[in-house]
Amino acid sequence: MSSTSGRLAGKVAIITGASTGCGPVMARLFVEQGARVLLSARREELVLDAAKAAGEGAIGMRCDVTSEADIAAMVDRAIVEFGQVDILLNNAAAPGQDKWVWEQTLENFNATIAVDLTAAMLCTREVLNRSMLARKTGSIINFSSTAAWPGMPRKTHYVAAKAALRALTKTVALEVGPQGIRCNCLVPGGIETDLWINWGKRMAAEQGVTFEDWKAKALEGVALRTISTPLDIAYLALFLASDEARTITGQSINCDAGGYMVG
Repeated sequence: MSSTSGRLAGKVAIITGASTGCGPVMARLFVEQGARVLLSARREELVLDAAKAAGEGAIGMRCDVTSEADIAAMVDRAIVEFGQVDILLNNAAAPGQDKWVWEQTLENFNATIAVDLTAAMLCTREVLNRSMLARKTGSIINFSSTAAWPGMPRKTHYVAAKAALRALTKTVALEVGPQGIRCNCLVPGGIETDLWINWGKRMAAEQGVTFEDWKAKALEGVALRTISTPLDIAYLALFLASDEARTITGQSINCDAGGYMVG
């Protein structure tokens, strides 16, 4: 599909954390729907491969989202290559190390906050100042986690960051709404990626059960008895990024097969 057709025709998107997991899948879908996309991540070789796989209209570059200089360079690259930024997907995340709160270290806590929360603010600030505010248009999507609704043991660092993203989303939405810019928060549950599978295998080993039994137990409380794929997440991101969602802002929307129901 060319940049002149599709649900994102003529749009330019930046996707952070785009070397593995949901990032490359979102990039491919966005390109298919007419967007030009800049993929960024710390692992340069992987993100360049992901950009190549996404197709014509996608470029990749190394970016450490904890670095203000890297973020500025990322947004500048998108503008030089494509002329503008219409969509920002703050997808970069770090799980940190699982620790009980009495074992928690300042380094682990702050490092997770830096990637999972502060980076979203920095990226948002830069796309607003360098493109969106002047053009009075844009869609910003943050990525939280359903773990941050009820909390999760041994994840004070991760849960605190992901819960704060929901509050950041609402505040940004209030601030930029009068300028015609939207900000929403996509809240995945478990996603069947290598990261989730490896975590599940660690949990299964700790409990002395097989991964298959652990997974079945984990899905008992999920309404659809299934787990989301990266493509499920990508489809919701596509909707929120598109003009179809033009009056949706400040919202945190779960995509977790009914594992956690808000309200």
